[in-house]
Amino acid sequence: MAWDKSLRLKSLPPYLFSEIDKKKKALFAAGKDVINLGVGDPDQPTPQFIREAMKAAVEEAAFHRYPLDEGLPEYREAIARYYKRRWNVTLDPATEIYPVIGSKEAVFHFPLSVVNPGEAVLIPEPGYPPYRSGTVFADGRPVLMPLRKENGFLPDLAGLDAKALEKAKLLWVNYPNNPTGAVASRAWMQEAVNFAHRHGLILASDSAYCETYYEEPPTCLFQLDGGKECGIEFHSLSKTFNMTGWRIGWAAGNRELIAALAAIKSNADSGQFMALQKASAVALDRGDEESKKIREMYRRRRDAFVAAMQKAGLQAEKMPATFYQWTPVPGKRTSVEFITLLLEKAHVVTTPGNGFGPSGEGYFRVALTQTEERIREACDRIAKAIG
Repeated sequence: MAWDKSLRLKSLPPYLFSEIDKKKKALFAAGKDVINLGVGDPDQPTPQFIREAMKAAVEEAAFHRYPLDEGLPEYREAIARYYKRRWNVTLDPATEIYPVIGSKEAVFHFPLSVVNPGEAVLIPEPGYPPYRSGTVFADGRPVLMPLRKENGFLPDLAGLDAKALEKAKLLWVNYPNNPTGAVASRAWMQEAVNFAHRHGLILASDSAYCETYYEEPPTCLFQLDGGKECGIEFHSLSKTFNMTGWRIGWAAGNRELIAALAAIKSNADSGQFMALQKASAVALDRGDEESKKIREMYRRRRDAFVAAMQKAGLQAEKMPATFYQWTPVPGKRTSVEFITLLLEKAHVVTTPGNGFGPSGEGYFRVALTQTEERIREACDRIAKAIG
């Protein structure tokens, strides 16, 4: 039977990381020693105390049924305690917190809950691809906000013209930022909240990397005047506790926005396995020291990468947050040409900057998801590959 993909699906570019994965698998199939600094997937296991909590939770027969629509109360309450402990922010677990199946799916689904066809969504660029794909699936109009080094990789909100703001509904921010590793000051975040209020925008903050920082802790939207009134945050346990495969996170914020997201998700899925929510509650309640250890591990890896690159005469600077290094492409090659060279000659997997948007051209992203020794070896290979 002949059939065709939907126009909506055709409008999406190939998902960046799946394309890189195909190239990487071809190298593995050829028996090459590949150093993978591409996808941001932690190489270390989930901490033991979380695994033990999961083992115990799996034995609870009540957790073998469909999850509660609103999520396990213990998990929502643990999230509320985390906010209070971390930022001195008080949230209602019942109405202002909602468990999700990893923040990626929630980021993708959120525009479906608030964006009408033709309404504009302001998207940081370079940025995480689901901001744009979620907008396209909601029949929204993506408006890209370039992130440039001279502006600290912050969007120029004041410079957005009337056309960009026409029928605008939603503003995405992401700090600490993927892919640039940039952070936003509290003053800038307050400016973003004020901007959202002035223009009647929903402010959505992707906070997946809020525990991977090396200087001042990132700001929470709900610490700011007016933040909860216009805002929603998306969080993940993936990077904080090496739990990428577990697929667990949460959304928090304005109760009307939370209810809208919950309504969409009730039509798309049946929630997350309750045993996993129980183990995640344990992670949040007992994981502060473990999270700090993981953060310091990435600091050492970042420092090792920058030192090795600079020793080889290549440009690199210490990013203040995330486990990514946003690094200029040396010479006159494009981002894709350069990472292809590294794949073929150095057997090092990295990510082309333009895969995150046109403003990413001239950069490549390195994920610090290998040991310090392997990171140094990767830098040596890169230096040799470019001669």
